[in-house]
Amino acid sequence: MPTRILLAESDDVLRASLAEQLEQEGYDVVTACDGEQACAAAGEALGFAIIGLAEGEQLAARLREQGLSCPLLLLTDGETETSLESLARPFRISALLARLHARNTHHAPADDAGVRIGPYTFHPSAKLLQADGRKVRLTEKETNILKFLHASSGTVPRDILLHEVWGYSPAVATHTLETHIYRLRKKIEQDPANAQILLTEGGGYRLSA
Repeated sequence: MPTRILLAESDDVLRASLAEQLEQEGYDVVTACDGEQACAAAGEALGFAIIGLAEGEQLAARLREQGLSCPLLLLTDGETETSLESLARPFRISALLARLHARNTHHAPADDAGVRIGPYTFHPSAKLLQADGRKVRLTEKETNILKFLHASSGTVPRDILLHEVWGYSPAVATHTLETHIYRLRKKIEQDPANAQILLTEGGGYRLSA
């Protein structure tokens, strides 16, 4: 069953565009143009709620009072302070999809399962990559970077990866992520300067297919 998403957005054009792109990704989207429609739709089995209405935080509280327990994401103007998970406009659809894919897969493959990353078998719980008898030991942050990238589809924007792995706000200026990517490439790439596994693309990172 595809994940059912509530998309509450007052802008007709944006709502239709987002709904179309989410459906192309395999999501089952129910739309709402105002709070009343959103509250009515929240009675259905939802896996995620996206709220882009002006009264977003108040609506989120109403939905929680109604018993909505799924993850919820506010679309904000970038200046609005909120304690809820949010994504500032304008945003790339890849940033939104990264959030959804990560929530959909709980940020990771099963910890006791080995998954393929390039030539390696990745064992998250052991913080280990293996290939042809070679073992690559990973730090916790390196493990979490690979877990999140593997769980996501396509390129993960830099700010999303910072938020998910470190909990940083997108506004925080830091070279922490780049430093960890550099060290990780030195461990897993034959030629770190010409990465073939952990790729930089469009302001973010992705794992090669």
